[in-house]
Amino acid sequence: MATELATEQSSSNVSPSQTITLRVARINPNTDNEKKFMDFQIPVQKWTTVLEAILEAKKYFDHSIAVRYSCRQATCGSCGMVINGKPRLACFTKISELNSNVVTVEPMNNFPIIRDLTVGFDRMFANHKKVKPFMINDETEVTDRTKEHIQTPEELEKFIQFAGCIKCGLCNSACPTMTMDSSFVGPQALAQAYRYVADNRDKGKNDRLKVIDESHGIWRCHFAGSCSQVCPKGVDPAMGIQLLRGYLLGFNR
Repeated sequence: MATELATEQSSSNVSPSQTITLRVARINPNTDNEKKFMDFQIPVQKWTTVLEAILEAKKYFDHSIAVRYSCRQATCGSCGMVINGKPRLACFTKISELNSNVVTVEPMNNFPIIRDLTVGFDRMFANHKKVKPFMINDETEVTDRTKEHIQTPEELEKFIQFAGCIKCGLCNSACPTMTMDSSFVGPQALAQAYRYVADNRDKGKNDRLKVIDESHGIWRCHFAGSCSQVCPKGVDPAMGIQLLRGYLLGFNR
């Protein structure tokens, strides 16, 4: 009886495999004028992620597929791409959640394509650096007089959500303003500006506000909210941008 029960439980935990069509965008900007798609028939289980399917195609069908990945745990932000029309992390997206037998993967929008599914992050990193994403205070170096900056739970609550950014670029990829304005600082950088502006330990608020208070800065945001919809870490850049506007308008000073 125990053996039969164990066998029944074991069988119920096994997901029958199925085969899906993985459509991979292929493009080399140095030689191609437009991207084309290659189809691969990939066997998957209910737990198979899109990244695993791509690596399966790369291993067994075409070694030349260009894809960026690292941690496979939705922590490094390396494997951002457009999956079935929406910016997502490939390692965090299960094929079973897509409810489709065809999975189409493309490079993220609003980024220069390096090759296939890989894009360049130079613009995003430059804008991130522009808002000074580090603590600015009177203590420029650690000494024997340096002490811990104690914060209350209420003070921590003001910014901790925005500290979860992994710089995956999905928010910038989904942003319609970034499509229209190549100089727009972007939701990723603006959300990180708010993260430090809202931190009571930081003294660089005025410098950051000057950086974003310009023609291609925070006022270019049309508040479509797409950035928050695709964020895999729940950072909610759209809310950060609105709260940041409050500082510029004098409501949160």
